[in-house]
Amino acid sequence: MKQSIPEAPDRAAELFSDSFQKIKDEISKTVVGQKDIVDQLLISLFSRGHCVLVGVPGLAKTLLIQTVAQTLNLSFSRIQFTPDLMPGDITGTEVIEDNKETGKKHFKFIKGPIFANIVLADEINRTPPKTQAALLEGMQEFNVTASGQRFQLDRPFFVLATQNPIEQEGTYPLPEAQLDRFMFNLWLDYPAIEEEKMIVTQTTSPRNVVINSILEKEQIIEFQELVREVPLPDHVLEKTVKLVSQTRPKTEHSTELVDKYLSWGAGPRASQYLVLGAKTRALSRGRYNVEMEDIHALAVPVLRHRIVTNYAAEAEGLTSVKIIEKLLKNL
Repeated sequence: MKQSIPEAPDRAAELFSDSFQKIKDEISKTVVGQKDIVDQLLISLFSRGHCVLVGVPGLAKTLLIQTVAQTLNLSFSRIQFTPDLMPGDITGTEVIEDNKETGKKHFKFIKGPIFANIVLADEINRTPPKTQAALLEGMQEFNVTASGQRFQLDRPFFVLATQNPIEQEGTYPLPEAQLDRFMFNLWLDYPAIEEEKMIVTQTTSPRNVVINSILEKEQIIEFQELVREVPLPDHVLEKTVKLVSQTRPKTEHSTELVDKYLSWGAGPRASQYLVLGAKTRALSRGRYNVEMEDIHALAVPVLRHRIVTNYAAEAEGLTSVKIIEKLLKNL
């Protein structure tokens, strides 16, 4: 039964937090550990963002996103990106069909796998840029253009793209400009020993898990609207914009660290996603106000793929994550 969002901000935040926790509880029935990844995936979805997930094979990326779709009662499709994949394999194709009444032939558009609420773009860096772009248009515009016609995508629409960090031969890495369209860049680590023992036990024994649906489409869309209504304190806005502007080398706000080790910084989209993510995170904790703690918690996944380190940083083993952590410490 659908539960409407209360008008009182505190009650609305409480309802969001309660639903958020129930979703995480359902996901934990099939996905062991990865609590931060699950948390950030849901934050991205309720912020109307998308995620790129970097991890070696066998870490349950597909299972995770399938479970999220089941818990939210959303349609799901998985696209295995390969070098021979064509744009039409994603968006859909036109086929010739006979009209039984007139006896004439006509074209009919058959929708592709992008026409789902949640799309898993598996190993997106294995397909050429032209095919990658077919997915990225839908992410940005929430519609698809095919044969001169525009088709609206069903809302909510969420893309999780995965990349394998091991094999880079024969791949087409997403350029920084296209990576910028993803709200979060998440790195999936190997499970701890105890977690791996649980995974092995669960997957090698008879087990029948029932995933309950927590929210409906309309409720998710309402929560996405609620996120944008959360007020942002001036001091949080000021510090957020300052943090992002400090990543841009050779500017009035850049630091000596940034000038020395970065060749490119984050754009305004990083500030937007940081604020949206912070608002969603605050609601998920039952708060109707954003704190700097929320910004600090999401700075790495938002900024990691938006700043480009140079040769000096590579030579000294200084990663983008370490630079972000240093900027946060001095903020």
